[in-house]
Amino acid sequence: MAVLRLKDVKKEKNGIKKNDVTWFPKAKPLKMLRVFRTRFGRLEDAMQELNRVKMVEKYLAPEYMARSSEFLVDYRVHGKYETLLCGFQEYVEGEILDPWGPLDQDSLWALFCRMADRGEHQTRIKKGQIEKWAEDVRKKAGNALLQIRKMIREARFIPDLAGIGNLVLTPSGDIKLVDINNISEVSYEGDIYCDDKGYPVCDKSVEALSLLEKKLLGRSLDETDSVCAGFLDSGRMKEVQVLETLFHQSRGPAGSSYPVQ
Repeated sequence: MAVLRLKDVKKEKNGIKKNDVTWFPKAKPLKMLRVFRTRFGRLEDAMQELNRVKMVEKYLAPEYMARSSEFLVDYRVHGKYETLLCGFQEYVEGEILDPWGPLDQDSLWALFCRMADRGEHQTRIKKGQIEKWAEDVRKKAGNALLQIRKMIREARFIPDLAGIGNLVLTPSGDIKLVDINNISEVSYEGDIYCDDKGYPVCDKSVEALSLLEKKLLGRSLDETDSVCAGFLDSGRMKEVQVLETLFHQSRGPAGSSYPVQ
């Protein structure tokens, strides 16, 4: 759900004339309204989740995540009130960055060309300059992924990097986290953590981190890596794949916000 300027909505609905041609420019959001899916039985539980959000902001905002202003509301369901955590989040223009998709130079250029108002952006970068733009993307990605690693080491939490649309690549080459709805604790114990829907979100987020490092930074997995190596053990990954398959089967063909691997 988006917050829009009234004048922009009127232009989208009624159109404007430019060079004797009527066109209907889509209204750009000012803010996005997020509703956290978790339902809280106690105020203390909601505050705990809010603290997780603020912790992620501490490591990633404002460069690597969309800033958000959170608030709690009472929501009446079947005569009972539930506490919902909501947030007004800055709108980030760009294209979805899929850790499992191709991210070579041609693929990065294709992402750039699909971005909203790409005609405007192409005045700032031409095809011959893609090498420089892709280099900027990789440099900024390196800084963003470094901060995520720092969060894992120091705070033992990781945001959901695996969900479809959770990461956005902007026209300026920045990578931003836009979904902070499923922050999971990073545990190096043997058990594989699954969220309330049954998705092994922690392991898949670490895998997404590793894939981004490999594809954007050319970094192969270090077996001594204290952050990723334990999660990317071949035996553990097979177990994660089984859990992931069960999750997708339970959600049906169109009920998941995670890619099918």
